[in-house]
Amino acid sequence: MPARHRLAAVAAAAAGVITALGLAAATAASAATVPYLSHFHTLTTLVSTVPTNGDENPYGIFIVQQTTGDLHAGNVLISNFNNNLNQQGRGTTIVQITPTGHRSLFATINASTLPGPCPGGVGLTTALEVLPGGWVVVGSVPSTDGSAGTSQAGCLIVLNSHGQVKETITDGINGPWDSVAVTQGSTTDLFVSNVLQGTAAANGSVVDNGYVQRLTLHLSASARPQVMTSKTIASGYPQRTDANAFVLGITGLGLGPDGKLYVAETLTSQIFAVSDPLTRPGSNGGGSLVTHGSLLAQPLGLAIAPNGDILTVNGANGRIVETTPGGNQIAQRSLDSTPPSPRGAGALFGLAVRPDLGGVYYVDDAVNTLRLLN
Repeated sequence: MPARHRLAAVAAAAAGVITALGLAAATAASAATVPYLSHFHTLTTLVSTVPTNGDENPYGIFIVQQTTGDLHAGNVLISNFNNNLNQQGRGTTIVQITPTGHRSLFATINASTLPGPCPGGVGLTTALEVLPGGWVVVGSVPSTDGSAGTSQAGCLIVLNSHGQVKETITDGINGPWDSVAVTQGSTTDLFVSNVLQGTAAANGSVVDNGYVQRLTLHLSASARPQVMTSKTIASGYPQRTDANAFVLGITGLGLGPDGKLYVAETLTSQIFAVSDPLTRPGSNGGGSLVTHGSLLAQPLGLAIAPNGDILTVNGANGRIVETTPGGNQIAQRSLDSTPPSPRGAGALFGLAVRPDLGGVYYVDDAVNTLRLLN
């Protein structure tokens, strides 16, 4: 990934082995916890994420759970943020990759033929979900020239299981940067981190306007998802534009088995927990602080491990970090396997946990590849 896209010039100093921290503040219980990351020791490069149109900078990643239409269970969807000129906020493609590394094009999204509003056009982000029925929802944070200064609010774009765009969603959306969803019956709650509220106008200054939007969608087998309600459930996160990283703000979201929504705040290297995310009627701030600093270095993508721990990938040094819900950072690992090593900075965005101790998929956008920690 070119230097202009790197979040920081921080290099990873370690060689990439799992590190049990034994922090002085760790409790006896956390010391006894076996880190999820301790099961994995190999970095496997599967395939380039670049489709035939040359889109770069893979951001979003999602493991398909059920075969529907052109979506096949076990495959990985990847969304691209940059176009073939490496301009940020101008990527228009989603690719589908098999576990053995075969890549195919799932969708190319044309801004001029969208069926609804999407202020600014198309630039696909880390927000990427597949809902029951094969409905694919992807975030768009567009730019006309690759800079955040020309960005607009964007939207969520909804495609069917054949990669055809069927609707756009703008309810409460302003810079959809990442997402996570949970379905109960015919209802899906989609949580979206938003990073553009007043951000571009601040011209590089920090504004505390980042927020998480909960969209409650009604699903049916025969009709596209319908927005029932849209509510801001967490807010006040710091964010700013960045010449190298486009925007720094809240990124990764994950729903823990404890019922909390975990939020990775990139700019301040913090993780927050929002309680009662499915039922809270509104926002009373950004939630409670889980952990900050130490091994966290501009965390981007976030996923919940099978043991309930929080996995985040650092934008500043190319490492994955495991944190308990209690806030103890218990393991880390370099995800950089390409010489000269460590390269690290700015290379990692989306990540997804394979079931049954299958490892962790992640995108390395320094070299535009899908990789597996296994």
